[in-house]
Amino acid sequence: MSADAGAPTDTTRNEHGKTFFGQPRSLANIFGVEMWERFSFYGMQGILLLYLYFSVADGGLAMPKPVAAGIVGAYGGAVYLSTIIGAWIADRLLGSERVLFYSAIVIMCGHLSLAILPGFVGLGVGLVLIAVGSGGLKANATTVVGTLYTEHDPRRDAGFSIFYLGINLGAFFGPLLTGLLQSTIGFHYGFGLAALGMAIGLVQYSFGRKRLPEEARKVSNPLPRSRFVLWACIAVAGVIVIVLLALVGVIRATNLSIVVIVVTIAAAVAYFVVILSSRLTDVERRRVYAFIPLFIASAAFWSLYQQQFTVLTFYSDNRLNRDLFGWTFPISWVQSINPIFIIILSGVFAAIWTKLGERQPSTPLKFAGGTVVMGIAFLLFLPFAGGGKNSTPLLAMVGILFVFTVAELLLSPVGLSVSTKLAPARFHAQMVALFFLSVALGTALSGQLAELYSPKTEAVYFGVLGAIAIAIGVVLSLISPLLRRLMSGVR
Repeated sequence: MSADAGAPTDTTRNEHGKTFFGQPRSLANIFGVEMWERFSFYGMQGILLLYLYFSVADGGLAMPKPVAAGIVGAYGGAVYLSTIIGAWIADRLLGSERVLFYSAIVIMCGHLSLAILPGFVGLGVGLVLIAVGSGGLKANATTVVGTLYTEHDPRRDAGFSIFYLGINLGAFFGPLLTGLLQSTIGFHYGFGLAALGMAIGLVQYSFGRKRLPEEARKVSNPLPRSRFVLWACIAVAGVIVIVLLALVGVIRATNLSIVVIVVTIAAAVAYFVVILSSRLTDVERRRVYAFIPLFIASAAFWSLYQQQFTVLTFYSDNRLNRDLFGWTFPISWVQSINPIFIIILSGVFAAIWTKLGERQPSTPLKFAGGTVVMGIAFLLFLPFAGGGKNSTPLLAMVGILFVFTVAELLLSPVGLSVSTKLAPARFHAQMVALFFLSVALGTALSGQLAELYSPKTEAVYFGVLGAIAIAIGVVLSLISPLLRRLMSGVR
């Protein structure tokens, strides 16, 4: 039986037709909360690395740059890794909509901790809360969007592209405003603004919760009450183990990214095994197998793309000419360039996919294209390799980030969409979590790779990573006919 068997018709699912850019009306509500969550998330992340390695005199924590990059990568990976927790709670306890709402509250508390609590205490408490809350919100916001459409609704990819526009509106304004506050009155004011943005998103979402389809609140695979105590004990034991490993020095600031990489790989393998060993139809099982190469390509893509928050921050601080009509703009503003292009191009891509309909490239080919283009973006750094301080023109960085954007739009919104289409009926939210696990792995890898970056060896760094990404994309394109057969009608 298909994942959407027995689902409502297009008319009942989509609330009386097209009301939000040709999409279901409830998409506007989810669009809003995701936009403000991304405002807070990227606003904070835009200044996080700077906060870690800037001197104490400049308001920072004065960490060594490699350690700071590893922490940022590990934190980013932990955000996506925690989607497992959010998805499991949604599928087995509360449903996606409730987890989304409660996660937004946790995120707001995390930003408040960074803003109010001093030094390393605020850093630790804040990043843990934001990572856990963001993980819960990410997987379940995507799942709730998926409930607005039936499996074969041709507007589905276009709807996810519009949803992606909301993400990037927040991603655009967040670094601009938090960066401006950080550079003028201090880091903690920037973190405070991120908390305010999440609070606005939470209030906005509260007013529209009742309009969402009942399927968004459905617990797809309820946990028997007899097992509540067992899982509570497992959760407590997990927290105790993490604390003990940190206390004895197994988990340290210097190896956080490696720890997250190992845990993410283990979690992904375990998740695939659990899903494939469950009661699935033959079609559902084939679709899960088809998702494995997409997972690998996605991890490779994100290991390069997420270096916007590590290597590109170092690059922007030292190599990029940030002079704008005689004024040197904040480092974090570079992170708003990519969202500008997303805002411009997401509608274009949505229109293209809608116009092409059944003639559009298959999902494996979109993934392959995104991975190849991402590799090309890294190769575009080579003409500027070995230059001096402030030697890279701003226009060149704008062009490179335009290529980043094209790669992202070929893979990321499509990945969100295909994870809901390939999901077995009993694993809706958890298949989305699997996609986010690929992002977790890539993000943690981006922090680990950033520790290898040096201005002296950047030609080798950008060249090798770019070539590897291109090779992975080519291989994926070659096996795309096999993947399409395994996907059993899902494009």
